[in-house]
Amino acid sequence: MFNPVFLSSSSSGSGGLVMIVWIVILFVFMYFLMIRPQQKETKKKNALMESLAVGDTVLTTSGFYGTVIDIDDDTIIVEFGSNKNCRIPMQKAAIAAVEKPEDATKEVVEDKKADKKTK
Repeated sequence: MFNPVFLSSSSSGSGGLVMIVWIVILFVFMYFLMIRPQQKETKKKNALMESLAVGDTVLTTSGFYGTVIDIDDDTIIVEFGSNKNCRIPMQKAAIAAVEKPEDATKEVVEDKKADKKTK
């Protein structure tokens, strides 16, 4: 019924230490695979929101492209399409990507140079 071997202090002490080491290793593993990349992504998103300016072309999380017309603290007004009547206020968190007007012109110039080289 009762086995006194399981009550020995030497076997339970080393087993507890091994378990603590494995728990620490598990938390370190989780930090580098889950928490740290998420923190980097959050910093990147915050930098993107800080660099947002009027005239930037944005891609919303719902997949619409538009141009920023006005910026408030947490809200922006985005104009969609060539129709000047389609202006929608939305939260900054709804922005998935930002393209600066300077970046767009650089891409067009680079594309023209590449086309000339291939001809």
